[in-house]
Amino acid sequence: MNDDRPLEIAGETVLPGQRKRINIPVAILPTQTELSLPICAIKGTSPGPCIWLSAAIHGDELNGVEIIRQVLEALDPRHLHGTAIAVPIVNVFGFIEQSRYLPDRRDLNRSFPGSPRGSLASRLANLFLREVVNRCTHGIDLHTASNHRTNLPQIRANLQDPETARCARAFAAPLTIHATTRDGSLREAASRRQIPVLLYEAGEALRFDAEAIRIGVEGVLRVMALLGMHSLSVPSPTNRSVKVHKTQWVRSPRSGILHLKVELGTAVYKKQWLGTISDAFGENDVKLQAPCDGIVIGHTQNPLVNQGDGILNLAVVDPDLVDFQW
Repeated sequence: MNDDRPLEIAGETVLPGQRKRINIPVAILPTQTELSLPICAIKGTSPGPCIWLSAAIHGDELNGVEIIRQVLEALDPRHLHGTAIAVPIVNVFGFIEQSRYLPDRRDLNRSFPGSPRGSLASRLANLFLREVVNRCTHGIDLHTASNHRTNLPQIRANLQDPETARCARAFAAPLTIHATTRDGSLREAASRRQIPVLLYEAGEALRFDAEAIRIGVEGVLRVMALLGMHSLSVPSPTNRSVKVHKTQWVRSPRSGILHLKVELGTAVYKKQWLGTISDAFGENDVKLQAPCDGIVIGHTQNPLVNQGDGILNLAVVDPDLVDFQW
């Protein structure tokens, strides 16, 4: 969509210069209460791209909900070129239950493109794809870490696609990772439709992280500015984004109590001491060592670990690479 015609979505019409809340029916709960997908559509007065902003595809990932709220506060349809479709809570079921999953324990972000006659997850994925994604030229999907982990603010995207790479560079997260798509993910479904999409990961589930939210809000607005959608003043990023092509998990060699010695964003060198795993008596300590040079981009928040657990995630970097920084 790149014209100035009214936006038609779920049987509703959004006129140029209008901001409209739309509730798309999703399902009837066992209590016979209707559950809807809440959308805010903003149609600018001038033609331009159509971008979707989505969050809480995993219902317990909340930073993106606040990022979208702040972005919507900043946008004025009278000064917008193009259209923004904001869906701050995609997995309404999980959001209510403060759960990553849907009631049937399916992961919505492994259920695309879905089907109107499939499982609950499949139906919701199909609805979101049909009513939102198919109307857009670009997309930004907002996430946090899961499973008691936290992530350094980072963009994951197909950097081999020129338009996607251009948007990722404009977002300017502290870290930009070239990542292939996963089967059943929203990013894969959008990519099959030739729609450039960024996935922003930052912070942890069921928590607000003020810095992650600030970086996310400014990044979204910078992408929209790149696309010519607004002329708002957006701060320049304080540091250049590091671009990497590989990540590696450091896994626990034994079960016990973890004492990490590094933080998010820490640059580490191969064989550096990352932390210690001990038992409750402080005996039989095992040291964790970095398997490579890298940057800490995620780690567990739970000190209780089992053998084989992913403790810490490293972005593998090579300072000699030309594209180490953008």
